[in-house]
Amino acid sequence: MRLGINLGYWGAGMDGDNLAVAQEADRLGYDVCWAAEAYGSDAPTVLAWVGAQTENIDIGSAIMQIPARQPTMTAMTAATLDSLSGGRFRLGLGVSGPQVSEGWYGVRFDKPLARTREYVEIVRKAMARERVTHEGDHWTLPLPGGPGKPIKLTVHPQREHIPLYIAAIGPKNLEQTGEIADGALLIFPSAEHLEETALRHLRAGREKAGLTMDGFDVCPTLPLAIGDDVNGLADMFRPYTALYVGGMGSRKQNFYNQLAQRMGYEKEAADIQEKYLSGDKAGAAAAVPHRLIDQTTLLGSVERIADRMQAYAAAGVTTLTLAPAGFTLDERIAALRAGTEALERAGLVD
Repeated sequence: MRLGINLGYWGAGMDGDNLAVAQEADRLGYDVCWAAEAYGSDAPTVLAWVGAQTENIDIGSAIMQIPARQPTMTAMTAATLDSLSGGRFRLGLGVSGPQVSEGWYGVRFDKPLARTREYVEIVRKAMARERVTHEGDHWTLPLPGGPGKPIKLTVHPQREHIPLYIAAIGPKNLEQTGEIADGALLIFPSAEHLEETALRHLRAGREKAGLTMDGFDVCPTLPLAIGDDVNGLADMFRPYTALYVGGMGSRKQNFYNQLAQRMGYEKEAADIQEKYLSGDKAGAAAAVPHRLIDQTTLLGSVERIADRMQAYAAAGVTTLTLAPAGFTLDERIAALRAGTEALERAGLVD
């Protein structure tokens, strides 16, 4: 099992620290460094900055939002980053959520699966430097009846095949991801529930495409905090978990709330959402069960985290992405180093 890091969103006041964390991860032999975007910093600019100041670690978008860019623009960006980084770019895509898609980008959040499938088809065709033509429900290239003509990408990516990942949570999206992508970006993954909530759906998609799970990258992100007081460490992540389970989406459409329900927290997920959406964020955080936090983070001593890493590897994880927590750069670097030590103690180093 390999290790990655996720820098989250740029512009949160820790930008200099984030670069130092990425550089330390590069030195420690981490496999990939991911950057996120929502409606603040964009992922490609951050990755160009990090890629220019690291040597070996891959750089990946987790995610570039599908409603934010035309698919051919995404292919251009991917090819450029792969070329500039010497073949170290990984393209992570996702549909975002209805509030961001419609409120920020003005793109209807309808038929997300069909939109993703078309998007990936066009991106792959463009990155392969084929002349791009497409007739679908969401995109038609070239537009009919005008001066447009099939065009191919002029930039040569460093590699013939840039790895393409999709952020997936729901069963249908997971199945499609297994069918059309090279990897899955997962959030709030529990090793105990990974088979039922993710792996069986990904496997079904692979089988539909006539493929196995060999070579497919199962890549969940987990916050990491080192210390002896597991309860106290878990409390650090109460607001984070409450935000996603309670406030990331509407009452009718919150993918993270639905995931918590599939993990067996139906009543708790409903309570967290009710409190959060009514404005009681502190109450929502307090309502998050300790076990839910502990199952979806890496907390405690190096030995305890090594045991948890073994559980994730046994469940089918191939790249474990860490989000090292800490109030200072030194604390985040210490957590990063503890991650590599735990991987070694778990006997999972390639």
